[in-house]
Amino acid sequence: MWAPDSWKQKPAVQQPEYPEPAELDRVLGELRLLPPLVTSWEVLRLRDQLAEAAEGRQFILQGGDCAERFIDCTSARVTNTLKVLLQMSLVLVIGARRPVIRIGRFAGQYAKPRSASEETRNGVSLPSYRGDNINRSEFTAAGRRPDPQLLLRGYERAALTLNFVRALVKGGFADLHHPEYFDLDWVQHSPHADEYHGMVQTIKDSLQFVENVLGVRAGETDRIDFFTAHEALHLGYESAQTRRVPRRPGFFNLLTHFPWVGLRTNDPCGAHIEYLRGIENPIGIKIGAGTTHEHVARWLDLLDPTRRPGRLTFIHRFGSGRIADELPPLIEHVRAEGGRVVWISDPMHGNTHMTAGGVKTRRFEDIYGEVEQAFTIHAAMGQRLGGVHIELTGENVTECVGGSRGPSEADLARAYESEVDPRLNYEQSMELAFLIARKMSNGGR
Repeated sequence: MWAPDSWKQKPAVQQPEYPEPAELDRVLGELRLLPPLVTSWEVLRLRDQLAEAAEGRQFILQGGDCAERFIDCTSARVTNTLKVLLQMSLVLVIGARRPVIRIGRFAGQYAKPRSASEETRNGVSLPSYRGDNINRSEFTAAGRRPDPQLLLRGYERAALTLNFVRALVKGGFADLHHPEYFDLDWVQHSPHADEYHGMVQTIKDSLQFVENVLGVRAGETDRIDFFTAHEALHLGYESAQTRRVPRRPGFFNLLTHFPWVGLRTNDPCGAHIEYLRGIENPIGIKIGAGTTHEHVARWLDLLDPTRRPGRLTFIHRFGSGRIADELPPLIEHVRAEGGRVVWISDPMHGNTHMTAGGVKTRRFEDIYGEVEQAFTIHAAMGQRLGGVHIELTGENVTECVGGSRGPSEADLARAYESEVDPRLNYEQSMELAFLIARKMSNGGR
């Protein structure tokens, strides 16, 4: 019998060790009483749209921070992230010639798995930084101590972010009659500026033509669906806001529309999969090198036993040098098990490397190279890539190298902000969107 806390009967990895478990229990009890951040009908609407993506009729843009920081919960930062996602989706609509599902990797992405439980500097070892929901980034014993109160702060920051995004979208921020609302400064300097403005003008002209013929305003163009996603890592936090709702069967995670698990937590026998199998939300699983036919079969049987389109999304991350060998067998494994999953390319995590100076970065050409190969491989195997999963920001950071005007390794120190993984800045994100749109306009080949 599944329950929101039945995951406790399974091995749970990547969970913080709190020095005062009673305080954690008190905080989780408080979280259970707080209002939900999302609604069940929003969750089900996303699930329906993902079912369309599984059939190749919609395309997914999932993007946002690697790990959100409490300090970045500001109107300017949230607006800029929303702007770049809206601009990217506008470009992808033209390339895909089908609707784009917008999923923000924000309003809850405050916890991160780590490859090591401790970090050592100058001979001093302390617990690793696991995201602002867990501990603090400063390298001190007090800062790295897991603090249950941070879960409440993370919930509050997520609520503030989501409330602001909803207000912007509802207020016409995404109105295609006025795309200048979500214009960013990069357009003034980018080599893609003319192409972007041409797309905007084409859309405005098309809307005006339709409205003139029909004699009415195309009302749906000023409202969009915008969904949230985060890694369902801290199982106590996730289960505290997992509940039944009136007049709908099953349990819903009401912290986010689209929870996913990463490579470190996707063990079919583990606690994270046990938790996910009992909720009605659509679910994402990161997959990579080493994923076997047995893994695929177990995930499908546990999480999607009826093989329902929209229920399960595989987010594949291999690296540009490995995807050609690793992805085709996985597609065949899913087919052999009758899976009807959505396929999303994550070109970020398999392409991370350290510079000679010890700075974590990613090369733009590797990121696009993996996406390009993903489109080609799926098309060659008779199906469509369903979307992309990008770590990005609307700020002018220097964390990934390359692109038309991107930084070199020597430039990384100028504006490197991420506490965990490097992100594309707004100009690199838009350049990637244009390259993807061109690939899609050619049928993905």
